[in-house]
Amino acid sequence: MFTDSHCHLSFPELQAQLPQIRQAMQDAKVDRALCICTTLEEFETVHGLATSYDNFWATVGVHPDNEDVREPSLDDLLQRAALPKVVGIGETGLDYYRLGERTVADMEWQRERFRVHIRAARRTGKPLVIHTRSASDDTIAILKEEGGGVGQPGAATGVFHCFTETLAVARAALDLGFYISFSGILTFKNAADLREVAQFVPLDRMLIETDSPYLAPMPYRGKTNNPSYVPFVAKQIAELTQQPLQTIAEATSRNFERLFSGVTTS
Repeated sequence: MFTDSHCHLSFPELQAQLPQIRQAMQDAKVDRALCICTTLEEFETVHGLATSYDNFWATVGVHPDNEDVREPSLDDLLQRAALPKVVGIGETGLDYYRLGERTVADMEWQRERFRVHIRAARRTGKPLVIHTRSASDDTIAILKEEGGGVGQPGAATGVFHCFTETLAVARAALDLGFYISFSGILTFKNAADLREVAQFVPLDRMLIETDSPYLAPMPYRGKTNNPSYVPFVAKQIAELTQQPLQTIAEATSRNFERLFSGVTTS
């Protein structure tokens, strides 16, 4: 019924509880989860989860926040993307939130890393999983430069995950052909602006996620998140759009299948 389109089950605090999490998912009618890769070093673990369970899939990528890790080449991404059950490229994008004493100009390494991921997505035809924080203008600009025109052969597609940006950014992402994914942040009391964005995004371009182990939704805020909590995100969207919960579950799961080719209902 429900699909968690973005979680980090390879992280130790979740991997150690995997049997319990899988049972909780079953109880909550969460049928599938996409396990997200954030470094090349962890890819083997992420991919192992996908190949060990019929309702898990994987991505390959290096998160923009991660420094002092192996820098991905185009070949690194292409080789791993060709493996069974790898259905996306990322988590990738830009993050200027923790610049410290650095300037935006100093983050050219991050922009180049992003470009490599976009090129891998275009070569493989697999969607991008986009992370953007305090960097939306550059994120959109680079996608326009590298991604190809909407509807053109080989154009990049994907999802802006854990969306927290403005309605204008959501509109720009949708115009580029991307999906928008909402997390437990949507349920937070201080997320009124984000709830307005959720009301704007068409249901046929929307995904839901946990981004676990982070960002547990209300009423679990502050606790360790896991995929069994994704129905709370769907419930919030159902209330905002005044549609049945099952409608939201079915639509977001259908969108997941449409975006991540090769994923089928378990």
